[in-house]
Amino acid sequence: MQSTKCAIALGSNLGDSLTILKSAIATLNKTPGIAVKSHSSWYQTAPVGPPQPDYINACAILEVTLEPEQLLLALLEIEIKFNRIRQEKWGPRTLDLDLLLYDNLILETPTLTLPHPRMTERAFVLVPLAEIAQDWVHPVTGSAIAQLAQRADFSGIQKMIV
Repeated sequence: MQSTKCAIALGSNLGDSLTILKSAIATLNKTPGIAVKSHSSWYQTAPVGPPQPDYINACAILEVTLEPEQLLLALLEIEIKFNRIRQEKWGPRTLDLDLLLYDNLILETPTLTLPHPRMTERAFVLVPLAEIAQDWVHPVTGSAIAQLAQRADFSGIQKMIV
């Protein structure tokens, strides 16, 4: 089967977030049909939503042989392995894996919207994604990720030294 380039966002703000995120990258790379090609630096970011601890966020580029819905299910299964519990919208979590881009596919199903519907509003996604995929063109806006990141509000985002 032909492989497809995808972009995902990773985030954590419960537990040992940096260890969880590094382990999630390793788990992704061991998952059949998924190869991690690169990941961004780690960023400490202010939370969106209810009061909660800061997040550590990053993005990764994957090569997959999975269909979009299969990839989404694999990401959700990995979240569960890391004790992700969904209690409140935008609440704290041990691990969040969001499928941002699946090549240049535009898709809307009851369970999946591609590209991710809020990625262009979120500097905590655009900043790390621009680090590893600056020339990737968002299939809806027609703008490169680097251009979208330049328009984002960088307040509350700090690159971590690890």
